[in-house]
Amino acid sequence: MTDGRDSALNRGFDYHERVVAKAAGLTLLEYLARRYGHSSREEWQERIQAGRVILDGAAAVLETILRAGQTLVWRRPGWVEPSTPLSFAILYKDDSLLVVAKPPGLPILPGGGFLQNTLLFLVRRRFPEASPVHRLDRGTSGLALFARSEAARSRFPAAWRRGEIRKVYRALARGSPARDEFAIGVPIGPVPCPSLGLHRSGTSGNVFAASPLGKPAHSEVRVLERRAGTALLEITTRTGRPHQVRIHLAAVGHPLVGEPFYGEGGLPAIGSSQSPRVRPPLPGDPGFLLHAERVIFPHPETGVRLEVSCLPPPALRSRPLV
Repeated sequence: MTDGRDSALNRGFDYHERVVAKAAGLTLLEYLARRYGHSSREEWQERIQAGRVILDGAAAVLETILRAGQTLVWRRPGWVEPSTPLSFAILYKDDSLLVVAKPPGLPILPGGGFLQNTLLFLVRRRFPEASPVHRLDRGTSGLALFARSEAARSRFPAAWRRGEIRKVYRALARGSPARDEFAIGVPIGPVPCPSLGLHRSGTSGNVFAASPLGKPAHSEVRVLERRAGTALLEITTRTGRPHQVRIHLAAVGHPLVGEPFYGEGGLPAIGSSQSPRVRPPLPGDPGFLLHAERVIFPHPETGVRLEVSCLPPPALRSRPLV
């Protein structure tokens, strides 16, 4: 296990891309300001003038006219990442795969200001060959699978498609479901989210949510315990759509306790405030109670059925009968 918190500058990151045909003829500054609205035109100008934007291997200049096929690199200097719990526990390990326990608040992959404060970075310090097989939301705790061999990296996606991998979650949801067991089959796909676009400096934004045009998604729900105004649930998923458990429970009127983003119908909960000082909720925001408790899957090399479990946090454990 590793543990700690890191507030120092990270090592920075080089963002690579190839100039597409529709960008040909634009100046470098014009293209960057249009393409990446998270930064102002003045900020891109400062980066170019500081030599942090590289075009075909050489420092670029503001007036450069882009051509299709050129290689463009922005060398972002180190920054202080948001604080996260920097820990994980190994629950299963062999030459093909790794199953670890992730704490809530730690993202699996880089993004949203996170680079080194991620589970992937922590795991690769010990297992450089490891690649994540699936994703968990930053606010979700519990089991995360990593492939360590080429066979595992190639066979796990096929096993997902065939429905051979089952993930079992525990969650605390609002309200009291009418039935003790029920299934949810609401499709999930990208939908427009105006507040997300506003947060990204006026660019349009899409998020995953309940959508009749989305991909099939299936969750099976069982009530473990009814509490005052809430229900402790076990959710088994055979599909792995982004934010599936959160979307499905919100879609049937029982969003997670503390759910910051998904509301009625499994759609983004758009706040009424339009103040630029108030950041709208984002799908990656934590605060909810969701735990990946068990994963059942065939071993990618041997085919032997494996089941790995991770103890839920205290708030998601069944209360003893008295």
